[in-house]
Amino acid sequence: MTADANDQGRIVSPEAAPGEQGGDTIEDFPDTSLRPMTLDDFVGQPKVRENLRVFVAAARGRGEAMDHVLFHGPPGLGKTTLAQIVAQELGVGFRATSGPVIAKAGDLAAILTNLQPRDVLFIDE
Repeated sequence: MTADANDQGRIVSPEAAPGEQGGDTIEDFPDTSLRPMTLDDFVGQPKVRENLRVFVAAARGRGEAMDHVLFHGPPGLGKTTLAQIVAQELGVGFRATSGPVIAKAGDLAAILTNLQPRDVLFIDE
């Protein structure tokens, strides 16, 4: 299969005939396929991962929400990914919002009323 300059950044299917390629670009799809999906896949800080593994197992065993956790650090270290992994490992939903979006108590109340029991709420910087 050959690629020309017009195919740069396009999702290409090997089964499609030339000229039948989709118009979707890589930018149209979230990068979730590149993110680790489990604590075992997450690279770094083995002690933190082990602690999270214990917290998740305890919450699952009790059938309750996991206790509150605070991830902190500069951008790009994987805080969002780690929160998504926790939700995945718990088998619950994941909701992300931004701190500045929560300007008054009513804003937070609106977010909280849309959560299901035991969902993970991630408030980003």
